[in-house]
Amino acid sequence: MARAYQTSLENDKLQQLSADELITLLVEAEWDDRLNRNIERRLRNAKFRYQSSIENIDFGADRNLDRNQMMRFAECTYIRKQENILITGSTGIGKSHVATALGYQACTLGFKVYYANMAKLFLKLKMGKADGSYIREISRIERQDLLILDDFGLLPIDNQNRSALMEIIEDRHKKASMIITSQLPVNCWHEVIGEKTIADAILDRIVHDAHRIELKGESLRKTRVKQKEIETLN
Repeated sequence: MARAYQTSLENDKLQQLSADELITLLVEAEWDDRLNRNIERRLRNAKFRYQSSIENIDFGADRNLDRNQMMRFAECTYIRKQENILITGSTGIGKSHVATALGYQACTLGFKVYYANMAKLFLKLKMGKADGSYIREISRIERQDLLILDDFGLLPIDNQNRSALMEIIEDRHKKASMIITSQLPVNCWHEVIGEKTIADAILDRIVHDAHRIELKGESLRKTRVKQKEIETLN
């Protein structure tokens, strides 16, 4: 409010405004400032590895990515319905980019989001068991409206990690949403999790009624390298 008022003084705008118009201007400035600060705070707390947005997603015909579906996801109705999104595809295809774009969109619409690489999250939870921060970290994850688990299935899941994953999934089932990315097709996840009974329980909660995105096409990393080489030659 103070900055908006000072700006109005410097621009001689006050002379053109009635009292109610001035109050409206100041209130709107305060509202916009608080909204922007809240979005910035949610983005910081989400701990995204990348910067991304829906507008920057490549919807090339060979990617098997439906623009209309992504626009619906951008409305975040799936979060309000506590639904999950599973994104699969080969390495470098842009899975993390799509997941992060949806996470950024959720932050701008007021949802609490937390991004985690699966390997690093498991390591953090194991360390939490040792230093006593495990329960606090699990509680923090549980409070998020959207949890993004990136690179699921890259490393084998041992008993301790399997137990932690089950706890996370159970806490969120029918209560909050997840986006999970993986290089492996969903039908291979059972083998990755191991321990048939726990794998059945986890996948039943994750996969049932989840939205699926199966990205295809050439690695975007390779494509960018080729483009740079062409630009260099030209």
